[in-house]
Amino acid sequence: MKLSTSATILGGLLAQQINAFPFGWKLGNLKQSIDELRTLQIGENEFITVLESEKLDLTRRGVTFMDITHVKSKWPFHTKDEEKIVVPEYLYPVNMTHEKEVNSLIEQIDMDSMHATLAKFTSFYTRYYKSQTGFDAAKWLSERISNIVAKLPKEMVSIKHVDHKLWDQFSIILSIRGYENPENTVVIGCHLDSINLLMPSVMPAPGADDNGSGTTTNLEALRLIAEHIENTGKSFKNTVEFHFYSAEEGGLLGSLDVFTQYAEEKKQVVAMLQQDMTGYVMDPKNEHIGVVTDYTTAPLNDFVERVVDYYLNIPYRETTCGYACSDHGSATRNGYPASFVIESEFKKTSKYIHSTLDTLDRLSIPHMAEHVKLVLGSVFELGDWESFK
Repeated sequence: MKLSTSATILGGLLAQQINAFPFGWKLGNLKQSIDELRTLQIGENEFITVLESEKLDLTRRGVTFMDITHVKSKWPFHTKDEEKIVVPEYLYPVNMTHEKEVNSLIEQIDMDSMHATLAKFTSFYTRYYKSQTGFDAAKWLSERISNIVAKLPKEMVSIKHVDHKLWDQFSIILSIRGYENPENTVVIGCHLDSINLLMPSVMPAPGADDNGSGTTTNLEALRLIAEHIENTGKSFKNTVEFHFYSAEEGGLLGSLDVFTQYAEEKKQVVAMLQQDMTGYVMDPKNEHIGVVTDYTTAPLNDFVERVVDYYLNIPYRETTCGYACSDHGSATRNGYPASFVIESEFKKTSKYIHSTLDTLDRLSIPHMAEHVKLVLGSVFELGDWESFK
C-alpha cells in the first residue's frame, strides 16, 4: 500500500516548511533526506514504501511500523525467508528465589531522585533523534550512566555507544558481564528519544511519559543494581544489559540497528524486557500495569506476570498494542524472545504523548517505582537463572 499523491504533495510541502525553520536540528548533519523513499514493515508480512516525510503522517494516524530500509538487505525482503525467523521459547523461573536481595533494593528506591532525573531529561527542548538537543540528551544520559557504574570493576562493566549512520543521536548499551554464563544475555530496554508530531523539528517535545518515564525507571533500577554489586562484590551468572535506544519514534530505527547486529554476531539474547511509558495513571482507584500479549513471547510474558504478582503492589492486566509498537519488536524480528510492559492496559495509557503536553506533572512517580520493582525482580531472577533450554 502507498499513500495517495495528495498526501505525498502535502508531506512535501510540510517538509519544506519544516526545513525553513530548523529549530532543534543539528545543522550540517542532516544526513537523511526528508524525501528519501523508505521501506516500512507494518505487519509480519506487510510492507509499504513511502517518502520519509510521509512516515510522520502514518504515526499521526496511529499506524505503527518498523523502518527496515537499511536492514532489509540483511534479512531477505519480500521472500519466504522472512518467515524463517523463529523466536525460541526458553524455560524461565517459576519460583522467585531472590526475594531477600530484591526486597532490600525495593526499600531503597529513591522517588525524589527519580523525579529529579525525569525533570532534567525533560528539560531538553526536544529529544527528537535528528535534533541537536536530542544528541545533547544522549550525551547527558551517557554521562549519567557512566557515573552510576563508575565504581564497578572495569572488567565487569562496559558502556558502548551505537553510532547510527543516518543521524547523530546514538544508542547506549550498558553491559554487566556474567561471571559464569556470559553468553546468556538478558536485556532491559527503553528508548531515549521523543517527538512532537505536529512539527518535530520546530515544536518542543518534553517526552515525560514517552519515554522519559521508561528511561528514568531503568536508570533507577540500574543505580540500585550497581550499588548492590559494589556493596556485595557479586554480580550475576548471566550477562545483563541495559539498552537505551535512539530513534524509536522514527520506526524502531535504533533498536533495529542493535538487534540486527546482534543477530549477525549470533549473540544469545535469552530475554528482552521493554519499558516504554511507565508513568501515567488514568484511574488511581484502579491502578495496574499492562502486559502486552501480541507480538511478544508468551513464556517470557508468563514469567513477567509472575514477577508482578510476587514483587509489585499493583496487579497486571493483559493488553495489546499492535505490530511494532515499541522496541521489543526489533528483538523478536531478529529471533530474540521479548516482552513489553506498559503503564496500563493500552486504552488507558496517556493521550498526551507526542505533544507539548507530555509533561512531568501528569505522571505518577510511585507508579514508575512499581516498574522499577519489575525491572529489579526480572534482572535478579533471570540474571542467575541457569536453566535456559
